Order: sequence, then C-alpha cells, then structure tokens
Amino acid sequence: MNDADVSRQIQQMVRFILQEAEEKANEISVSAEEEFNIEKLQLVEAEKKKIRQEYERKAKQVEIRRKIEYSMQLNASRIKVLQAQDDLVNSMKEAAGKELLRVCDDTNGYKMLLKGLIVQSLLRLKEPAVLLRCREIDLGPVESVLGEAKQEYADKAKVHVPKVTIDNLVYLPPPPTSVDSHSLSCSGGVVLASQDGKIVCENTLDARLDVVFRQKLPEIRKLLFGQIVA
Repeated sequence: MNDADVSRQIQQMVRFILQEAEEKANEISVSAEEEFNIEKLQLVEAEKKKIRQEYERKAKQVEIRRKIEYSMQLNASRIKVLQAQDDLVNSMKEAAGKELLRVCDDTNGYKMLLKGLIVQSLLRLKEPAVLLRCREIDLGPVESVLGEAKQEYADKAKVHVPKVTIDNLVYLPPPPTSVDSHSLSCSGGVVLASQDGKIVCENTLDARLDVVFRQKLPEIRKLLFGQIVA
C-alpha cells in the first residue's frame, strides 16, 4: 500500500469520524432541544398553575369580602328598619300618653275613673288596711269618691269596709309639662299598697297604658308593618 492509498484511507476515516460526530452532535442537539422544550413546557404549566391558584385564591377573597360587605349592609338596613319601626311605635305610645291628659278634663268622668281604679286595686290587694297615693291635684277628687269605692269593694268582696289611708306626705308626680318633659310625671290614677309596703298595686293611667301597650304590641306591629315582630 503506497502513500496515496494510506492517505485516502485516512481521509475516509476522517470523513467517517466527522460524519459520526456530526450525527451524534445533531442527536445531542435534538435531544437537548426536546428536553429543553419539555422542561420549558413544564415550567410554563407550573407557572400557569400557580397563576390559576393565585387567581382562585384572590377571587375567593373578593367573594368573601363581597359577602361580608353585603351581610353588613343587609344587617345595617335591617337595623335601620327596626329602628324606624320602633320610633314609629314609640311615637304612637307618646301620642297615646298625651291623650291620657285629656281624661282629667272631664271632672265627673275622671272621678268615676278614680273610683273604679281604687275598687280594682282593693280587689287585687284584698287587705284590711292599705295606703293610697295619688297626685296632689287629685287629692280632692280621691277623697270625694273614696267612701263609695271602699263600700263597693266591701260589697263585691263580701268583707268589712277596709281602712284606706291617704298618704299626705308623699304624692305621685305631677302631670307632664312641655317645659320639662324629662322629669318624673304621672297622668293620673292611684297607687295602693299594703301597710307593710310588701304588696303594691300601681294603677296609674301611665301604668295601665304600659300594660295595654305591651299586650297589644304584636297586633300593633302587625297592623303597621304587616307582620309580627318579636
């Protein structure tokens, strides 16, 4: 084998090695690119997942805040409605209280009312001796009907006529005035108590209004607002 043949064989071996190296390099490049694309896709999907999770988390927070704000607004609206209803009911009670003052304008009618209240109180107490309190301005009317009231009670209860002592030291508060609406006041009526003070029957017009108003409050609310509110 001469030098030319050796040279050709060497050239062929070099070309073969270069071809093999190029093919191997191409394979490595393709494989690396595929791995890169796969890893890139995985990273992209992972980031997308994070973004979706973050979006869902923030969306839930927004929804929770929206529900909380809606609930707060709803509760505030309900409180305003209830407050407005209470204000209306209280204004009606105040108006009824003012109407009570007119009861005393009818002198004879008010005397009969006082008599009835005294008899009713005596029937509730059923005591042989009681203490009676009234407004100072009602002292005269009370004294004028007390005898009849005691006798009526005795007839109804079938007992002896009770001893009723009018308290001339402590009177019920005077009628309300527009000048001082916050001071203690009484629209009329009487308060009777046992001698030891353990049993008290408050039969003032104000107390009667309170009792009737509490009893009729569900009906009043139903008439005003269309439903019974506890």
